[in-house]
Amino acid sequence: MATAALCFRGFALSMAIFLLAVPLLMAQDPSNLSLEHYSKTCPNVEHVVRTEMECAVRDEPRNAALMLRLHFHDCFVQGCDGSVLLDDTETLIGEKQADQNVNSLKGFEVVDKIKEKLEAECPGTVSCADLLAIAARDAVVLVGGPYWDVPVGRLDSKEASLDLANKDIPTAQQGLVTLISKFWEKGLDATDMVALVGSHTIGFARCANFRDRVYGDFEMTSKYNPASATYLSKLKEICPLDGGDDNISAMDSHTSSTFDNAYFETLIKGEGLLNSDQEMWSSVVGYSTADTVNKYWADPALFFKQFSDSMVKMGNITNPAGGEVRKSCRFVNT
Repeated sequence: MATAALCFRGFALSMAIFLLAVPLLMAQDPSNLSLEHYSKTCPNVEHVVRTEMECAVRDEPRNAALMLRLHFHDCFVQGCDGSVLLDDTETLIGEKQADQNVNSLKGFEVVDKIKEKLEAECPGTVSCADLLAIAARDAVVLVGGPYWDVPVGRLDSKEASLDLANKDIPTAQQGLVTLISKFWEKGLDATDMVALVGSHTIGFARCANFRDRVYGDFEMTSKYNPASATYLSKLKEICPLDGGDDNISAMDSHTSSTFDNAYFETLIKGEGLLNSDQEMWSSVVGYSTADTVNKYWADPALFFKQFSDSMVKMGNITNPAGGEVRKSCRFVNT
C-alpha cells in the first residue's frame, strides 16, 4: 500500500462449414494454469503489478490500452508466451517489426518497470507472459472495465516469429470472413471476437490504418448523416490523403478514456474508425456479428461478462513448445 501511495494512486452456412475445417490452436495443457500458481512462490505478484499499473495509467491514461494490446498481440502469435516483448538480437528476430506492431505497439517500458519490481520481490519466478496477462486485466479495471480472475503459470518462449506475427495478427483492412477465421484458428469464436474487439473502446489507431476507411465507404456506412459528416471532417483533418501516417485518433470518439460499451454505438451509427471493426456491423455476411453488436450496446453487463470470459479464454492459449521464466522480458535467458 505504501508503494501505491507514492503514485496517489451464425453467419452464412457456407462460412460455418469453412470454419469447421480450420484446425484450432489449443493450449498445451490449460490445467497447468491456475489461480494459485504463485500463492507460495510470489504471493504479492498481483499487488506488485496492480501498483505499477496504477502509476502507469495515472501518468498516461493511454497506457491502459497499450498494455491490453500487447497482451492481445502476444497471444495471437505462438500463444501467450511473451514473445512479443523480445528485442532483436544477432541470433533472434523478434516480432516488434511486424506490420501490425511496428510504429504502433508501445508500452514496453511499462513492462520493464513491472518486471524489475517483480524480480526484486520474487527473483526468477513470475513469467513475462503472466505479467502481461495480469497487467492487461488491471488496465481494463483501472479505466472502468470489468474484473476477472487471471489463471497463471505461463512460460516465456525462447523464440519469436516475425512471419507468424505478420500472418496471424488481424489487420485493419481485412474483411469479416478473414477476421473470424483468424480468431477461429486460435480457438476463439465470433462471439469472442466481437467482445474482444470491444476493447477498442479505449483504443487509438494510426492514420495509416484508417485512411482507406475515411476516404472510402465511411459516408456510405454512416448513411450520409450530417452529424457523421462533421466527425468525418475531423478525421480527415487528422488523417490527410498524403502524410500524417503516425497521427492518431480514438476508436471510440465519445468515451475514449473509459472502458464501456459506447464503442458499439459507434458501429451501429456506421462510424467505426477501422474497416475491420465496421465489418462486424455492416458486412453483408455479418448478420450474426451485427446481432451481437446490438446486444452489447443494449446490455453493458452482458458485454462485460463476455469480455471477461473471452479474455480468460484467449489467455489460456499457451505455447506448446514450453519455455522459461525470463529474467528480462526483452531477452531470453543465457
